[in-house]
Amino acid sequence: METAVRDEAGTPPVRALDPSYYTDPAIFRQERDAVFFRTWQYAGHISQLARPGDFFTFSILNQALFCIRGRDGAVRAFYNVCAHRGHALVNGDGHCSVVVCPYHAWSYNLDGSLRKATNQKRASNFPASEIRLSDVRCEVFCGFIFVNLDPDARPMAEWYPGVEEELRAFVPFIDDLQPVQWIEVEEACNWKITVENYSECYHCSLNHPTFARGVIEPKSYNILPQGHCLRHTTRSTDLDSLPYPIDPSLPHGSDYSSWFLWPTFSFQVYPGALLNTYLWRPRDTEHTVVYRGWYTENGADSEVVSRMADQDRRTTVEEDIRLVESVQVGMHSRGYRAGPLVIDSQLGLNSEHSIAALNGWLRDALGRQGEPGP
Repeated sequence: METAVRDEAGTPPVRALDPSYYTDPAIFRQERDAVFFRTWQYAGHISQLARPGDFFTFSILNQALFCIRGRDGAVRAFYNVCAHRGHALVNGDGHCSVVVCPYHAWSYNLDGSLRKATNQKRASNFPASEIRLSDVRCEVFCGFIFVNLDPDARPMAEWYPGVEEELRAFVPFIDDLQPVQWIEVEEACNWKITVENYSECYHCSLNHPTFARGVIEPKSYNILPQGHCLRHTTRSTDLDSLPYPIDPSLPHGSDYSSWFLWPTFSFQVYPGALLNTYLWRPRDTEHTVVYRGWYTENGADSEVVSRMADQDRRTTVEEDIRLVESVQVGMHSRGYRAGPLVIDSQLGLNSEHSIAALNGWLRDALGRQGEPGP
């Protein structure tokens, strides 16, 4: 049996997750039920539902869903499945006055209640008043729509305390933003590897020179848990390295911050109140799609955003793909054992306390808290 290395006080080090967490399909299936079906997941942006009857479809792993704006103006989310025989109701995005199933033409009102079932008057004891679409918990968070498949889930404000207020302070015009670019990146790695890579900057100085020497000030960089959020904060000392001018009147004009909402979404604000987002969608144990969103007021074309998105794609994004895919290969190596995390009591740039927080949230969700591994 391997003897754990201990510090001078005799306390075992905090270790990374066992490699099986990144390679075992059985653990991925557990995560599907205990993590992805019980946490707040990004669905879309409020601008996609401008008027009553507008809808868009999306999925969380194998669960097909759609969001729609009701006649009362409310945004609702439903499983994309007919209450009759299970056929999909809608595809893509669009507009409708009534949701009609293409299989047998059962129709539903925009609030999910049954409007009409073909030939229902000739069916004895037909329970029309009891039939409705299966709804899903839904919240609009600074214009971003999130859903939770757990009907008893706590509100986002309790999961991520203070985040909405902080975002509004950094981006005062956030309610006027709309997506202007949406970049899709394929990564051959487990979702946790790419999320962990995003959630620490221990690797930044060596691997992200553009980010580490321009966007952030290393000595001021810190990451702190905030509920189930990891809050990244720093100042930027080399604003001239950014490919756009900074408005000095903005309250956080020279600050960078990001709010990673566990498990798979992050708001990121570059100096000058430039908002962008990360969304991680796992495909299976070994593959993840990362979506990078960029936003402007009213979705207007922006040369600034185009330059920044291009720089980001050529530097940080490309640099990270190489890193995370190498780590995934390493998880399959017979020579790898979960290594100790470097946790600095002063926190800061070169500390992996944020990885320990992520691993703790995962183990809590899986009911494995206190275990060194699977």
